[in-house]
Amino acid sequence: MSTPGDYDAVRKDIVAQLKKPDYDDGSTGPVFVRLAWHSSGTYDLKTDTGGSNGAGMRYEAEGGDPANAGLQHGRAFLEPVKQKHPWITYSDLWTLSGVVAIQEMGGPEIPWKPGRTDLVDDSKVPPRGRLPDGAQGAEHLRFIFNRMGFDDQEIVALAGAHNLGRAHIDRSGFHGAWVNNPTRFSNQFFKLLLKLKWTRKTLPNGVSQFVYADPDLEEDEEPLMMLPTDVALIEDPSFRTWVEKYAEDKDLFFEDFAKVFAKLIELGIRRDEKDAIVNTDNVKGGYLSAPKKSDTATGPVRAKL
Repeated sequence: MSTPGDYDAVRKDIVAQLKKPDYDDGSTGPVFVRLAWHSSGTYDLKTDTGGSNGAGMRYEAEGGDPANAGLQHGRAFLEPVKQKHPWITYSDLWTLSGVVAIQEMGGPEIPWKPGRTDLVDDSKVPPRGRLPDGAQGAEHLRFIFNRMGFDDQEIVALAGAHNLGRAHIDRSGFHGAWVNNPTRFSNQFFKLLLKLKWTRKTLPNGVSQFVYADPDLEEDEEPLMMLPTDVALIEDPSFRTWVEKYAEDKDLFFEDFAKVFAKLIELGIRRDEKDAIVNTDNVKGGYLSAPKKSDTATGPVRAKL
């Protein structure tokens, strides 16, 4: 067990969990990024509720949200790290795992500060419906992200996380990867979004997405795909401006993504002049690490769109 506050030791053990040959494309990195994202993206600026403080996904009220389908695997992959460092809160561990994963997959270094505390019950878990629905369009994106305090440029920068990972039909209802190398952080998502011809396709489950009909695709290979919310980024003039900028300038994208992801994982966090978090949970204050709930990964089987 490490000394409380030894976040470098935690980082090393997160890195040790990244390679998983039998999981997706051989890496847990993308699911760690999504876990950090979804644990933070419940924030509502108007009511100052939700956000990365609390780790509410440990409770069915949040963990069972169809938008979080599949994240039980990410949480389970981090349990060995939690066991070695029981002093760290889940809310710190989940956000740190996303930051570490992005950098290890070739992305930018993202500022991260500790201090989040874990809720002791589900009374402060935010209501469902605050996370984006990939089947929607541009106005839905603005509705969801403006609520958190993000503008058009920040929305597009965050969408660049789709350079990583893949969609699963038994989770989100969508199927496939956005880019050819889904475990390497880059600006390929934006390049492909602009360069390729995306054709709408209805999957066997009735869900509609966009695919690229590559004439050179082998019979056993899957076509690249885009969500309706992704295609909306090039159909909306304001969003498209930033897609074009990021497709052309990888360094600009990395710089802006680092800023907006750092902002995302700080949503709902209040700190004093020494960067100590002054948020308290609903029973006790201070840095409280919640006990482990179960040895079994639980969560919704699939998302309903």
